[in-house]
Amino acid sequence: MKNKTRTDIIIDVLLNERRGAPNNFLIAAGLCLHTWPIYAIHGFRKLGHNLSALPVLTLTTDFGSRDFHLARLKGHLLAAVPDLTFVDVSHDIPNYDIVEAAFLFRKVWPHFPPGSIHLISVNDFYQPKGRLLACTVNGHYFIGPDNGLFSLVFDQAPAQFYAIDHQDQPSSLSKAYATAIAHISSKKTLEGLGSTTNKIAERLAFQPVIGPDYIRGSVIYIDGFSNAITNISRELFERVGQGRAFELLIKRNAAIDGLSFRYHDVPEGESLIKFDSDGLLEIAINLGKAATLLGIEVEDTVQVEFG
Repeated sequence: MKNKTRTDIIIDVLLNERRGAPNNFLIAAGLCLHTWPIYAIHGFRKLGHNLSALPVLTLTTDFGSRDFHLARLKGHLLAAVPDLTFVDVSHDIPNYDIVEAAFLFRKVWPHFPPGSIHLISVNDFYQPKGRLLACTVNGHYFIGPDNGLFSLVFDQAPAQFYAIDHQDQPSSLSKAYATAIAHISSKKTLEGLGSTTNKIAERLAFQPVIGPDYIRGSVIYIDGFSNAITNISRELFERVGQGRAFELLIKRNAAIDGLSFRYHDVPEGESLIKFDSDGLLEIAINLGKAATLLGIEVEDTVQVEFG
């Protein structure tokens, strides 16, 4: 038997030991534990393996990290699809808050490769006899409860969903998710997953109110840096503003004027407004916590007045 190269060893680890590479195995190969994935990727490419062919599953839930619910769900998923690669979007969604779940998820899913599976488990038990929905958009697969979530995730809902009934028990729900994801992972299709439907629960998102000289919007999210994200888009701002000077009013008792492009465009500790990477108006403080210091909360009204 020929001596195995370090790349060969890593490939063996990933193909046969996907539940976790033994540290001593890697150390014996002379690899730093922080750099072994680089060799693994090189080895897979060298032998023609496609890393994107491994099933990627994103998880967005309101389970939190304190209880066992997330671990149980992952256990059922791994039992059904042992080679799943998990990507945790967030498990700190406020309980039952499908609006925040949809906001976070919209920012994430387009950046994953086609073929990815996205599970959104938020407010699953919204009624005694609920159901799950599955759909596909741009080569991605989505599954989650029929509680209005999907009407917030997509600007235009897919023409067809697959409805999956489940029992009103957390363990039964986890098994239903696992069964559905195993089906998608192996068959690469939603056909046979459940009955088709084009009628789903809808939840209307808060939309800004506009006038000739103003936009009245609301805060829809406060991020981990205490920046306040609003529902006022760059396109709407430019369409109404037409290049005019403006002032942003927060709770009618604090005002910010002028648009920044970067946080450090203003001195440390000063307030600013800028558009985030998704084109939504954001209220921030350079090296500070805007929402905390300005007393901003989700659903607070903000108004841009043009003059």
